[in-house]
Amino acid sequence: MSEIMAVSDATFEKEVLQADKPVLVDFWAPWCAPCLAIMPVIEEIAKAYSDRIKIAKINVDENPETPQRYGIRGIPTLIFFSRGKVEETLVGLQPKEKIIEVITRLI
Repeated sequence: MSEIMAVSDATFEKEVLQADKPVLVDFWAPWCAPCLAIMPVIEEIAKAYSDRIKIAKINVDENPETPQRYGIRGIPTLIFFSRGKVEETLVGLQPKEKIIEVITRLI
């Protein structure tokens, strides 16, 4: 999981909003079955695209401010950021192809 960075409310601004390449942020929680189901897909994508996109995870239970700021109502939620702006949001368990489609548009 070295290609996936854990971010927090405290590090979100620096690691995501000020990143020099697009960032995919996975909003998740350890008790969320769909979050755990999508994790291997996110790990595969991180390995394949780590040179072109940054992948980050944020635990919504431990970091309530950031999910609130972005209106997270359900998890998993994947938000794609580019130059500090939200480019796309996917809610719920997503197929790998859909995630790659969004990444391809951003890079």
